[in-house]
Amino acid sequence: MYSANHWGGSFEIATDGASEDDDSRNMDLDPGAVSARQHRHELDETQQGWLLGPPAAKKKNQHVDLGCVVVKRKVLWWAFWGLAAGLVLVGLPVVVSKSIPRWVPRPPPPDRYAEALRKALLFFNAQKSVRLPRSNGIPWRGNSGLKDGSDTGDVKGGLVGGYYDAGDNIKFHFPMAYSMTLLSWSVVEYSAKYKAVGEYDHVRELIKWGTDYLLRTFNSSASTIGHVYAQVGAAKINGTTPDDHYCWNRPEDMAYPRPSLLVSSAPDLGGEIAAALAAASIAFRDDDAYSKKLVHGAAIMYEFATRGASNQQATYSSHRPEIEPFYNSTSYWDEHVWSAA
Repeated sequence: MYSANHWGGSFEIATDGASEDDDSRNMDLDPGAVSARQHRHELDETQQGWLLGPPAAKKKNQHVDLGCVVVKRKVLWWAFWGLAAGLVLVGLPVVVSKSIPRWVPRPPPPDRYAEALRKALLFFNAQKSVRLPRSNGIPWRGNSGLKDGSDTGDVKGGLVGGYYDAGDNIKFHFPMAYSMTLLSWSVVEYSAKYKAVGEYDHVRELIKWGTDYLLRTFNSSASTIGHVYAQVGAAKINGTTPDDHYCWNRPEDMAYPRPSLLVSSAPDLGGEIAAALAAASIAFRDDDAYSKKLVHGAAIMYEFATRGASNQQATYSSHRPEIEPFYNSTSYWDEHVWSAA
């Protein structure tokens, strides 16, 4: 039995066991009754739907527990996509830059002037006389000229050192002094360039090798001098006796006499030696003791070279057959100006 309902149906269905059994038996016998029962059941569900409305949707949790902190889902979402975007912005350029072939610039062409300078300076290394250091840089050269100047009585240790002139083994002091003058002035004027190409220490070592020897050619510790040695070794044109031109051999194999030539009038040679020592004293300004030694030597040599300049002095090569055919001098005023500067 159904209770009355003003809305058109009942809220509850009251049944009784006996009547249900009767209905079941009747439905077994009457198909129409079965259809009517199903229709009433559908109406009951519809009526309940009107009253109860749709089932409430389950509310989604708006927070995420990360264990150490609880954050909103929206914040976590933005953080994730922000991180992804950052990785793309950072990683993409890196990947692209790695994938693009790198342009490798060609090495600059060699500085031919710097190379020419190195080769020119190595010439002096090859021309060195006496005991050579391991750092000399010319492996086929060895010690030589260890007895040079042994025929002198006023030079302590002999005239060892300096540079051989050219293909022969004579040590001409006039062109040697001129070479040291030019090397010294090149350092004074272009020291920065020498440093830039890594040859500054090298060229200064070459200058000192030459000036140390020039200081041996006269009594550089005295206050005044009366002579200077002009060369070591000698040669004669078309000679037939062993000397530096007749015997064409290495300095290490010299076995012939090498005389030391002394001159008492040398306004040209003296002027050039004074110029070399004075210029070197400027190149070695950072070495105060050595610079002063060079200045003293230059001063007494200049005094010797200009002594009696008012009278016409004989040049160092005059009437000297060992010198005149090779490095003859006809005047000395240019050396006086050169050394005075």
